[in-house]
Amino acid sequence: MPTARPTDPAPTVTVTTPATETPAPSETPPPTITAPMTVPGAFNPLDYTLAQVAGGLQEPVFLTHAGDGSGRLFIVEQPGVIRILQDGALSPEPFLDITGRVNDRSNEQGLLGLAFHPQYAANGWFFVNYTDAGGDTVIARFQVSSDPDRADPASETVLLTVDQPYPNHNGGDLAFGPDGYLYIGLGDGGSANDPQNNAQNLESLLGKLLRIDVNAPDGAYAIPPDNPFAGRADARPEIWAWGLRNPWRFSFDRATGDLYIADVGQNQIEEVNFQPAGSGGGENYGWRPLEGTRFTGLDPAAPADAAPPVAEYTHAEGGCSVTGGYVYRGQALPALRGVYLFADYCTGIIWSLARDAAGQWQRQVFGQTGFLVSSFGEDAAGELYLLGHRDGGVYQLVSKP
Repeated sequence: MPTARPTDPAPTVTVTTPATETPAPSETPPPTITAPMTVPGAFNPLDYTLAQVAGGLQEPVFLTHAGDGSGRLFIVEQPGVIRILQDGALSPEPFLDITGRVNDRSNEQGLLGLAFHPQYAANGWFFVNYTDAGGDTVIARFQVSSDPDRADPASETVLLTVDQPYPNHNGGDLAFGPDGYLYIGLGDGGSANDPQNNAQNLESLLGKLLRIDVNAPDGAYAIPPDNPFAGRADARPEIWAWGLRNPWRFSFDRATGDLYIADVGQNQIEEVNFQPAGSGGGENYGWRPLEGTRFTGLDPAAPADAAPPVAEYTHAEGGCSVTGGYVYRGQALPALRGVYLFADYCTGIIWSLARDAAGQWQRQVFGQTGFLVSSFGEDAAGELYLLGHRDGGVYQLVSKP
């Protein structure tokens, strides 16, 4: 997310297509779609809209499910609260409130990520990513209480604390992969242009995607034996991928296991990186010598084996900060299956991304919201949601009636 907290325009609940790709977020909402567009997947954006399913939240930044068959949605509020949404109603009491432990003074600090253990129904474990009072990143495990709608705030077990030299570029996401390991996104440590060159330093966890085994009951984590840098004296063994600036949101395709990493850019480029299922890890995505496919002129020299993004867009197009989404795998919108959706935080523009018949990646404008898109979310059925950071709304992607 960007480093300022602009005010949303009046929220809209219909997906719209911008007349251009350069509106400022404070402008009036753009016009409604008037003509269909050619987009990957042979679907028509005119067929879809956003239906508001909740409101009144305080800076929502993530939504997920527990995988326990309950149908509940869990919404992360940046100041340090997790709320439950079930059957269209927000529970009056929070699932978890750790506001006293969370530092959200900067736009990129706070309670930022949530992941439920694949065996949550049996062990009651879930994991969070938050900024502590000292400004450092904390990865912690909590456990549900005897009340399934309330976590035990005293059950916190800290797995990892990462020193953050600056208040921005905290990353924030974490998710379990198809392999059962926990993946954690960490930004480069902040300021501008990665002054400590953390992203290209394998002895630093900053600017990386981590992969760890969190199944030990005592809360200690282990290193998966097939991590790409396991056993090397000159690298942190937790590292799965590197050369990232601020991977605010990443996700796995639940059908294929492919990994999409949306990496927030510096001044020019926002990018989406792709890691196919079956990768052995170790990909270097190029930051700081590369911002997307462009050379920054910063040391060190660009790595010859840097993995290029599969999609990028410029700030000149009206963007400011990419918000990664998901590959749609639900049942309600069959024409969208297999299509990755992502957005820009400031403009609210939504893009679709998919391979064409020749196997080439194609990005197309899908629509535009009237709010600041902090995150996408996915429910147990694979249906997708968007979160309005400042308007406090949760919106589901649905077919037009």
